[in-house]
Amino acid sequence: MILLRRRQALVQSLALLASTLPLAAAAQPGAGEPVKLALIESLSGPFANTGEAVYRNLAWAIERVNTRGGVTTAQGKRPLALERFDNKGQTEESLSMLRAAIDSGAHFVLQGNSSAVAAALIDAINKHNERDPARRVVFLNYSAVDPILTNELCSFWHFRFDAHADMRLTALMQLIAEDKQLQRMYLIGQDYSFGQAVLREAKRQLAEKRPDVAVVGDELHPIGRVKDFLPYATKIKASGAQAVLTGNWGNDLTLLVKAARDVDFDGRFYTFYGNALGAPAAMGEAGIGKVVAVADWLPNVPTAESSEFYRSFRARFPKPQDDYVHMRMQLMIEALAQAIDRARSADPLRVARELERADVTLAGQRGHMRAADHQFLQPLAVGVMERHGAPGVPFDVEGSGYGFRVVRQVSADKAAMGHSCQMKRPV
Repeated sequence: MILLRRRQALVQSLALLASTLPLAAAAQPGAGEPVKLALIESLSGPFANTGEAVYRNLAWAIERVNTRGGVTTAQGKRPLALERFDNKGQTEESLSMLRAAIDSGAHFVLQGNSSAVAAALIDAINKHNERDPARRVVFLNYSAVDPILTNELCSFWHFRFDAHADMRLTALMQLIAEDKQLQRMYLIGQDYSFGQAVLREAKRQLAEKRPDVAVVGDELHPIGRVKDFLPYATKIKASGAQAVLTGNWGNDLTLLVKAARDVDFDGRFYTFYGNALGAPAAMGEAGIGKVVAVADWLPNVPTAESSEFYRSFRARFPKPQDDYVHMRMQLMIEALAQAIDRARSADPLRVARELERADVTLAGQRGHMRAADHQFLQPLAVGVMERHGAPGVPFDVEGSGYGFRVVRQVSADKAAMGHSCQMKRPV
């Protein structure tokens, strides 16, 4: 009996391993040569959990495309194949991984967790594509949200599928503007381009829309290197702040909200990413009605299509710690598949031209690419943390017993903002 149980456990482990192998190994017999996609992301180090969450999302999206036969080129049907390149959260390592990805034959590079990395990749890809047009690559960005990436640094070869920081902040500001009890706000973020952009825009929008709110704290901290946020939480509480606004993500957010709980901070958290990766469980009961998150989509968006989409993801990845699904990443892969089908080619230049007019819908969520700056436009949702089972909260997060009730939905046209991009297109 013991041997049988061990054998069953081994079979289950092997099945799980097979489900998480690079999808290049999953091509169907007789299918055409796979279209290679290279994921350049933190797969080790302090932000490995965010990288693995991205991988699960992309893997699931690619499985869906491949299940229906892959993409169509002039040579016939071809599957998509995703290869992993660990940048360890470092910019220089990301550039090394870019070279490795190009050498492997990948024509589509995917990255998002760090706007600093994204900026470096945009520059490197621009130079590479000009120098070596036979091996051009297209950059699909799912999470790097510094506004500069589709403004001053906009590139024909770069497409952003997440709402940028100013767009997300504008959605959050709708709730902040309505909170008439709020008089004191603390701003805190990670000390790199994205974190700096969030705090800069927060101060601008507060001055414009809530000039009566005093900013009682304004600081940046090293990204991914702070192990103890108690000193920061102590300052937040001592400042008399009634709310904190932060763009922190990954462990930098989880540790911050844990420290705030430990010092009995009783204010609200207005966040970009407070809806997962340990943050709800870290805040616990103290977060009910106080943690606010903005996203392109939330599991409790009140439609039957949305609920079914979320249930499908949870069936594919049933472990509570794997519960972090991004609608935008699903739409990104759908847009890529659509562009390849329309181009009937995986040639990066032809696909990029088709991506400029991408218009995709999944589970009732529609998004389209703005050709002028390559910013994807989609609805946004703002949610407030509540107990699982409360009205509007049929789903919790990561088995924590807490979920996010959607309190505001912003249409794609209302979420859109202007841009300063001067796009240079290849002739």
